[in-house]
Amino acid sequence: MNYEDLRILDDLRAKGSLTEEEFQREKARLLNETATPPRAGLWGMDENVYIVLMHISQIFCAFVIPLVMWLANKENAKVDENGKNIMNFLISYTIYGIVACFLIVVVVGIVLLIALGILSTIFIIIAAVKSAKGEVWKYPLSIEFLK
Repeated sequence: MNYEDLRILDDLRAKGSLTEEEFQREKARLLNETATPPRAGLWGMDENVYIVLMHISQIFCAFVIPLVMWLANKENAKVDENGKNIMNFLISYTIYGIVACFLIVVVVGIVLLIALGILSTIFIIIAAVKSAKGEVWKYPLSIEFLK
């Protein structure tokens, strides 16, 4: 609590610069500002922003960052649900990528790898946009390893 600001307000009221009503309003505002606790979880971010970053981080750092973000705050229900969706997506598409690599010999694999790359980028962007709106979106073609 900032006692100095309260003292200044009281001095202004005593000098007649503030009416009693103005003093009470400003005092309440100051007390409400200081009473608001800092955000403990989600690294000080809004829930939706945190989840969007979890989705987008897949583009830059596949498993590591989304996994750390999910495990660090999985007590939050929305973070947990989105984290499971992300991990299911990453595991599934890794398996699809491995299968596509084996099929490269048949030339079909090259087309599958390109399609997987394009689809995964599109799906990550869609998931991020939906999370920004507070929605939970399951990635298409994801096998549900984590429930």
